[in-house]
Amino acid sequence: MTLATLANKRILLGMTGGIAAYKCAELTRLLTKAGADVRVVMTAAATEFITPLTMQALSGHRVHLDLLDVDAEAGMGHIELARWPDLIVVAPASADFLARMVGGQAGDLLTTLLLASRAPVLLAPAMNQAMWLNQATQDNLLQLRERGCHIAGPAAGSQACGDTGPGRMLEPADIVSECASLYAPGLLSGLHLTITAGPTREAIDPVRFISNHSSGKMGYALAAEAVQAGARVTLISGPVNLPVPDRVHCIAVTTAQEMLEASLESTEHSDVFIGVAAVADYRVSDASDHKIKKSAETLQLTLVRNPDIIGTLAQKSAAKSPQRPLIVGFAAETQHIEQYGREKLQRKNLDLLFANDATATFNSDDICATALWDEDGSQTLGPANKNLVARQMLALIAERIRARQTDA
Repeated sequence: MTLATLANKRILLGMTGGIAAYKCAELTRLLTKAGADVRVVMTAAATEFITPLTMQALSGHRVHLDLLDVDAEAGMGHIELARWPDLIVVAPASADFLARMVGGQAGDLLTTLLLASRAPVLLAPAMNQAMWLNQATQDNLLQLRERGCHIAGPAAGSQACGDTGPGRMLEPADIVSECASLYAPGLLSGLHLTITAGPTREAIDPVRFISNHSSGKMGYALAAEAVQAGARVTLISGPVNLPVPDRVHCIAVTTAQEMLEASLESTEHSDVFIGVAAVADYRVSDASDHKIKKSAETLQLTLVRNPDIIGTLAQKSAAKSPQRPLIVGFAAETQHIEQYGREKLQRKNLDLLFANDATATFNSDDICATALWDEDGSQTLGPANKNLVARQMLALIAERIRARQTDA
């Protein structure tokens, strides 16, 4: 079991009334640190032990308190919230709350969410030892287990009331481990990937620009599949007409210079950089501030080289070995595809490169590519749908990461 399995998971933390509520501050911090997105729901009793403001600061999201929320109810907010999580964690789960769960009550927001959600539920009980040992509580727990709820704890020890025995809520780190144990590790669990996608646009004047035919589909497919493989993904995207994949952090850029700056910043904290974007090689040296009027028969533009994004990153990262991220490039060619791809791989000091036929790829849902690495490593991927090929590409990336770790 590894905490990396919590990367990208959406966890709804439900807090009920009990002194152990103070531990939820640390629980939220640890879940967030593990890569989970945490939203908090508090019962009225829970707010007597720790403030919603504290939980909001730690989760980074507004804390949900009321079933009938005027701001949220226009969009049936409680139902949307019930559909949101991958996992619901109730901590502390008081004896009263367990009893209300068994009875299927929906008198507050948290009990309503539990009835309306299909997400798995993990309960972390906390109560006086006599209440825990009471047959009514044990019968309630048996029913909840039979319904599929996971029970984490409780621990035994001294309690706030002065008693000693079972009933203490598990420590936050133990609850996080219980959450992580519910998920199998993904191919890229715990890794941060930065992916560039789409074209760049270089202005000629306020209404005209230089660009290319890139649709962004390959980069977006890689981002979506990387999330499914457990990675945290930053997508740096030029102008495209595609929805941002779920759970992907997207940074929208326009020019090559903007893409370079965003890539440099994101790669400081990345394990892998994948340069899929079709970056314009040149830009106009002196773009006009106003629309150029049609007057002469010809118009002459002076172009200058744009920055080499992946080359810059590979060179900069090489100086930081062994923390250097894995640098993965793409080569969209129209002839001598493997030859030119191999030359680019070596010239730019890349770890892996995918070469493909540009004329058959732009705006298409399918792709055929040749993976190239080392002096003679190669593998043909596709032809197939870009999402399927993206999975094959990510599997090769995971292999290169493991190979590098073995060498190290």
